[in-house]
Amino acid sequence: MFVFLLGLVVVLALLGGVHWYVWRRLVRDVTAPGGPARRVGTAAAFALPLLSLAALVSARAGAPFWLQQTVAWPGYLWLALLLYVTLALAVGEAVRPLLRRWLERRATKPGPAGPTASPRGGDPVAVPPAPDGLPSAAVAAGTAPAGGVQAARPVAPELAGTASAGREATAGADGAPPRGDTLTEAGGESPPTAPTPAAHAAERATAGADPGLPGAEADAGRTPTAAAGDGAAGTGAQTGADTRTDNGAAGAMSRRLFVSRVVGGAAAAAAVGTVGHGTYGVLRGPRVKRVTVPLAKVPRAAHGYRIAVVSDIHLGPILGRAHTQRIVDAINATQPDLIAVVGDLVDGTVENLGPAAEPLARLRARHGSFFVTGNHEYFSGADAWVDHVRELGLRPLRNERVEIAAGFDLAGVDDIAGESEGRGPDFARALGDRDRAKAAVLLAHQPIVVHDAVRHGVDLQLSGHTHGGQLWPGNHLAELANPTVAGLERYGDTQLYVSRGAGAWGPPVRVGAPSDITLVELASKQA
Repeated sequence: MFVFLLGLVVVLALLGGVHWYVWRRLVRDVTAPGGPARRVGTAAAFALPLLSLAALVSARAGAPFWLQQTVAWPGYLWLALLLYVTLALAVGEAVRPLLRRWLERRATKPGPAGPTASPRGGDPVAVPPAPDGLPSAAVAAGTAPAGGVQAARPVAPELAGTASAGREATAGADGAPPRGDTLTEAGGESPPTAPTPAAHAAERATAGADPGLPGAEADAGRTPTAAAGDGAAGTGAQTGADTRTDNGAAGAMSRRLFVSRVVGGAAAAAAVGTVGHGTYGVLRGPRVKRVTVPLAKVPRAAHGYRIAVVSDIHLGPILGRAHTQRIVDAINATQPDLIAVVGDLVDGTVENLGPAAEPLARLRARHGSFFVTGNHEYFSGADAWVDHVRELGLRPLRNERVEIAAGFDLAGVDDIAGESEGRGPDFARALGDRDRAKAAVLLAHQPIVVHDAVRHGVDLQLSGHTHGGQLWPGNHLAELANPTVAGLERYGDTQLYVSRGAGAWGPPVRVGAPSDITLVELASKQA
């Protein structure tokens, strides 16, 4: 019990960490604080994992079937999306610094000759040359009159000297040109003047602290008063340097936001596309594969004998009657001699899923249809399902064997999950007293029992269970627990064929492991 609880805590901590990472990259880094997008994203970050948990436990908790169906689609699909968006974001971590460096280099490229002005948070913009008689600062600040340069008004000689002296004194005092260099006539209107450095700094600080902008939390400490003080204390040259510094910081923030949105958007698009394509593959139905298996003991009369192998149909709250009908149609189209359903037919009770399994009654094969239990049958009431498939016309093989008229033995064993109910595989009962001069074909849900099959002289074992990994890179995990994940391999004198299955467990999604029905064609070496 302690080990189970410890494992549960580790899994929950891992899932919590992954969800926090996805929320940070897809919500916090790309949305404005307090904005509707952030609120919706944060709510989804809490709701989706709860739906996934409900989808996983609702069936075993005995929840009503309508509730299982309600939570299954969003809950299971989110698990698949979480996997692939996390992988895509992890790849994006390597792309982020490269993209940011490229943007920095692009921003520091030398532009056209002439002074430049940098709008707040944007790239430098070239300033056109000032017309005669107008200071270039006015052009950069956008205070030039709309019709061009304003004509200078006559100035009295006695005032001209005073104005000139004032300008020289001001320039000598602070090393910067005076704010204005024209005088007005008595009773005339004063021309518009550029904002003072203090006012400009205060406005810039106020805008930087706007909570509606992403990243405004970092600028919240810079108050308008402090910004105004900084601007008032500096000279014109110092104000220009401060403006360039602030523009650089705003540009860096803008680049970070741009990179976050590009990487996050690309990761989300890749995950949605991957899961969408994988879902379509499952709902479309399995494709038929054809495999030829040569067996030394198969008589010439059985050369070309066709066995349709289907496993892991997984009828449940998502895959229902239409899924079964697609599988039945695909199998019947191959015109097999024998049909083998090798476990994990259902994820639910006969009461809830009996109608979904009814199309199995329309399976057609010359020598009949056979069924063995998988581990999921023992989560769903194995005995009840064995009785139900028998009513549908399939013959269950529960640690027993039949002789096929083509000249070989067909045996089937219960799944190892049945050991908890006293109904695990019994190879001695199924194969112990047979004539080993004849070929034996074994139906067993899990590939892991192949070593028992070798000891009992089985020529060919047909299995499922692995789903081929179902969701890449799950195939690498499946390899750790199974001798063969998919396809045909040899173990001593026994050949093992593992089907990827016709359905999906959990998310109705397959990536890198397409669903299949396999038509196994036996080849006699005597032919």
